[in-house]
Amino acid sequence: MGKPTGFLEFTRELPKKRDVQQRIHDYKEIEQPFVVEDTQKQAARCMDCGIPFCHNGCPLGNIIPEFNDAVYEQNWEYAYEILASTNNFPEFTGRICPAPCESACVLGINKPPVAIEFIEKSIIEAAFAKGIVQPAKAIKRTGKTAAIVGSGPAGLAAAAQLNKAGHTVTVFERADQIGGLLRYGIPDFKLEKWVIDRRLAVMEAEGITFKTGVNVGEHIKAKELLAEFDVILLTGGSTVPRDLPIPGRELKGVHFAMEFLSQQNKRVAERPVEVDHRGAKYENGEILATGKNVFVIGGGDTGSDCVGTSNRHGAKSVTQIELMPMPPADRAESTPWPNWPMMLRTSTSHEEGCERQWSINTKAFIGDENGNLKALRIVDLDWQTVDGKMKMVEVPGSERDVPCELALLAAGFLNPQQEGLLDALELEYERGNVKAVNYQTTTNPKVFAAGDMRRGQSLVVWAISEGREAARAADLFLMGETQLEAKAKSMFATV
Repeated sequence: MGKPTGFLEFTRELPKKRDVQQRIHDYKEIEQPFVVEDTQKQAARCMDCGIPFCHNGCPLGNIIPEFNDAVYEQNWEYAYEILASTNNFPEFTGRICPAPCESACVLGINKPPVAIEFIEKSIIEAAFAKGIVQPAKAIKRTGKTAAIVGSGPAGLAAAAQLNKAGHTVTVFERADQIGGLLRYGIPDFKLEKWVIDRRLAVMEAEGITFKTGVNVGEHIKAKELLAEFDVILLTGGSTVPRDLPIPGRELKGVHFAMEFLSQQNKRVAERPVEVDHRGAKYENGEILATGKNVFVIGGGDTGSDCVGTSNRHGAKSVTQIELMPMPPADRAESTPWPNWPMMLRTSTSHEEGCERQWSINTKAFIGDENGNLKALRIVDLDWQTVDGKMKMVEVPGSERDVPCELALLAAGFLNPQQEGLLDALELEYERGNVKAVNYQTTTNPKVFAAGDMRRGQSLVVWAISEGREAARAADLFLMGETQLEAKAKSMFATV
């Protein structure tokens, strides 16, 4: 390593964040630009650990110690070459990945782990600034065609890889802009959309065709797609949200989180807010948190995004409730190093103002005489272990109604939309997801599936990994061999 004693000399430091009172009035990214000297010090903390467990912690198998060393030596071109060999979009993962690689960092056993995500973002931003990122030239075409259905991280990664292999790639997206979850699911204060547009410009220059406003299965029938393309990759994500079918669900003011978030992303982009990704009018109209008591039901990242967005709307109060008990402040014994730890996580949105409550069950939505939401009926839970299993028991006398004019359901997603294209392709399902073996569907060998559509709701970094692996499997199917990079098998991650 460039500085073997770096982990002894430098402490972990992350980029400074803009002041809360400033940032809650806009949708700009929270972190301030990186400083080269700071990045160099953080890269120097990467120790010569012998067995880099961070490789296994990363779903992409990023070659982390090597690019850390290159950053320490200020060799940005080599650092980018190493990083880009395993990750098509470090500008995305460097901003929104929970960094499972850091949880597996050997230094993290008894010290704060290496700031890998920060270093990754620094590499890609330096590469763009220095003109290192350029469209690939003179791609030799195979004459084979590939259709990617869905333009989220899995679809974009699959498109990039198949295009690199020489196939002619067309990406279909039913929304009005390319990006999927990146575009209309993740708030701009975590990922500004010029970051997506910058990458799309590179991909278009490399020969990839993007078609928006096309609902495959409706505008283009399944049979047409099968006839026109040599291979099809399904990367439409897990889009059916988990509902909360309790009394009062029909009241005005009870909405799915993604509807709320996508509307705000459209406002920021100055796109029509009154229509959804299909061009149809939202049944519930515009959803705003301004002046309201907001309850976010669900304790994950999507719920956190709702908190940050509600604060920027000027909500009267924001409360996030979670069914499960409060996680421990430090790594739980059940998830020892180098596993992804079960522990309490506080996001930048929580720092901006939010009351968080755990072991809370929502029993009913209460409305006024006009059908508008006015309160939630909730109850405290006591989680007990019965026959080795966790069981929730309501705490007697704890049921109460709390003021609420906007309830956002952020309890995750069940599976992809099966009606339409997937059913028309006569696919098999497993836990509601597209059933595939080595990313190849079990009913049609020329159809592949990747990302949340195949594995279920997961992380953006997993989606990119899935897209890359599915592209490799599709290339092998088309050509009988493949030169696309294969990810090293992890001893922890499961496919």
